Amino acid sequence: MENQKEEGSFKRELGLFDGTMLVVGSMIGSGIFIVSADITRQVGSAGWLILIWVLTAVITMIAAVSYGELSAMFPKAGGQYVYLKESYNKLIAFLYGWSFFAVIQTGTIAAVGVAFAKFAAYLYPPLSNENILYEMGSFQLNAAQLVSIVTIVLLTYINTRGVKDSKMLQTFLTIIKILSLFGLIIFGLTLAAKADVWNANWANAWDSKMFDASTSSWVTIGGTALMSGIVASMVGSLFSSDAWNGVTFIAGEIKNPQRNVGLSLFLGTLIVSVIYILANVMYVAVMPLNEIANAPSDRVAVAAAQYIFGNTGTIIIAVMIMISTFACNNGLIMAGARVYYTMSKDGLFFKKASNLNKFDVPEWALWAQGIWASLLCLTGQYGALLDFVIIIVLIFYILTIYGIFILRRKMPNAERPYKAFGYPVLPFIYIVVASAVSIGLLITKTSTCGWGVLIMLIGIPVYYLTKPKEA
Repeated sequence: MENQKEEGSFKRELGLFDGTMLVVGSMIGSGIFIVSADITRQVGSAGWLILIWVLTAVITMIAAVSYGELSAMFPKAGGQYVYLKESYNKLIAFLYGWSFFAVIQTGTIAAVGVAFAKFAAYLYPPLSNENILYEMGSFQLNAAQLVSIVTIVLLTYINTRGVKDSKMLQTFLTIIKILSLFGLIIFGLTLAAKADVWNANWANAWDSKMFDASTSSWVTIGGTALMSGIVASMVGSLFSSDAWNGVTFIAGEIKNPQRNVGLSLFLGTLIVSVIYILANVMYVAVMPLNEIANAPSDRVAVAAAQYIFGNTGTIIIAVMIMISTFACNNGLIMAGARVYYTMSKDGLFFKKASNLNKFDVPEWALWAQGIWASLLCLTGQYGALLDFVIIIVLIFYILTIYGIFILRRKMPNAERPYKAFGYPVLPFIYIVVASAVSIGLLITKTSTCGWGVLIMLIGIPVYYLTKPKEA
């Protein structure tokens, strides 16, 4: 009986609507409410701010529709990990899975948990990171870290109770999130938008400036400085637009996955891209650029709500962002464990990760992910966590999308119910843009991105040391 349980299979309980809600819910976390402040400090103009979000939307959607072909070819649990294994070999797939567990998924869960705590502290200041609860040597445990860990543990527990509960929670919270974001945008543009603010922000729309914190003044930039500003600021917008691929990891639980996974990817990334661009148009219509750049604790959405609704509005926004980050982490936790499950089936992860519990979910994998993400919360730095994550995410997106070219040659006759839109031009454009951003990041943010790459490379000796002997 025990053996049969291990062979247990996922239940296909998620439809197209659920898949789309998972994409939207996993993508919209904390970023859109925070990162526009840093982007504005890096490039200092309304034109560049909006262009960076448009560019991010375009490359995210190209990647998502390209993944449609892969998800239709391999409609099973594990998503991107499976595509890399089929396109390249087990080593590349293992490096992705290793990085995914060590940094990508767990680092994102930690960053979103930290953001949840940041806004909880806005409502109840004792929960802030300034409230130190325990000190030992250089290690400090603060209230915000504890809050983020508690949310991760709670959501992990909910997910161990089966996919139905987490699906209902995901869909309910995501609908609240979409409606409240649209509400914020509409009220912002109708109640608080001021022609003089809008005109002032667009007067020199392409004059790029950088905010110098040491002198609290703006410095005009161009050429190389502008390029590195764009690259640095795209960390935030790309991070905000990431995690759309989560639906590919749970393909084993999606009804009619050949059709629904690709469609969920397209619809989800389209909805989020529209919301993100409109939100930034609203920020520029409501607040002077200086105030976007210098929003307290980077809470741009809270500062905008102050203009729209006064003080009560800021409380509503903080609650809304807490719902948003909570739903985001639910989606990330649900999807992530399916990758370790598939790796374990291939003999590339702890054997226990391939066991399904009585609710047909990989409980052991969920808890392993939750514990490691909780430990990453103790690093506590939102910005550093983003740099760590985004460089590795981009490297593997590039490899996966190049995998479409490889598989067209390697498996020319394989069934492809859906083909990558705009192939080969659009996937090639993605590879070029994402490669340029990755190289720019390694040059401009070597200290944090370099560590991310190093963690990924450590996976090579780990792979050869732990690889099961081929029969």
